[in-house]
Amino acid sequence: MAHEHKLEIFRGLLKFKNNTQKIWGVLIFLSLVTAVEVVLGIIKPESLTGTSVLGMKLLNWIFIILTLVKAYYIAWDFMHLRDEKSAFRRALVWTPIFLVIYLVFILLTEADYIYEVYKDGFVTWNF
Repeated sequence: MAHEHKLEIFRGLLKFKNNTQKIWGVLIFLSLVTAVEVVLGIIKPESLTGTSVLGMKLLNWIFIILTLVKAYYIAWDFMHLRDEKSAFRRALVWTPIFLVIYLVFILLTEADYIYEVYKDGFVTWNF
């Protein structure tokens, strides 16, 4: 039993007439987000590279957030998560988000430790 796919994006804000138009709309959205990432990577504004939030430059946080937005939207639209039950959607979406946050925390903690070791010099233990 087949059912029609929803021809709208952004929770019904944009509606399309057919699947081809919807695919082009999604492609344009994902291309815009990617273009913003590329432009920020080329320009590297001083206000974003000089500001540090939770031990990492604000520009890096923007890259991580935009990448997660793209990944979420690809899963939401092309993997048809919007048609699933809310509990299943939450299980699929929130689990990787928490794991990515945990990974970023571990990487920042370990990177800070290694930075401190190199900054203060190596310490050898005499037993």
